[in-house]
Amino acid sequence: MPHLNLHISGPADNELARRATAAVADLTVDILGKRRELIAIEVRFIERAQWFIGGQSLEELGKNTFFLDISITDETNTKDEKARFIEQAYAQLAALIGEVHEVSYIHVVDARAAAYGYGGATQEHRYQAAKG
Repeated sequence: MPHLNLHISGPADNELARRATAAVADLTVDILGKRRELIAIEVRFIERAQWFIGGQSLEELGKNTFFLDISITDETNTKDEKARFIEQAYAQLAALIGEVHEVSYIHVVDARAAAYGYGGATQEHRYQAAKG
């Protein structure tokens, strides 16, 4: 039941949003083993003049960037899986967006099962209910 926030520099671009969300959704399924029907992704575009790295705007730097934040239930993925997700998500998003500054972040948030859920139920509740 991952929730993802994807911020991309530049003007709103629906086609880029679709391609980027498809790419990260595929990685979320293929690498992290999450169910596609439970993946929720929010995309926001931020003008390059309003995004700063090292005190300079992306407009000044002539670069693009992104920030991907993904919340998953703690203890459901290994360090190696998360590292592979970060590596491949960075590569795919950089290829789609182009001219990406190295300071483009991906944050995998391990949310406690008792403090994370959807549909009014925590992941801990779902886990306990599935056990019996």
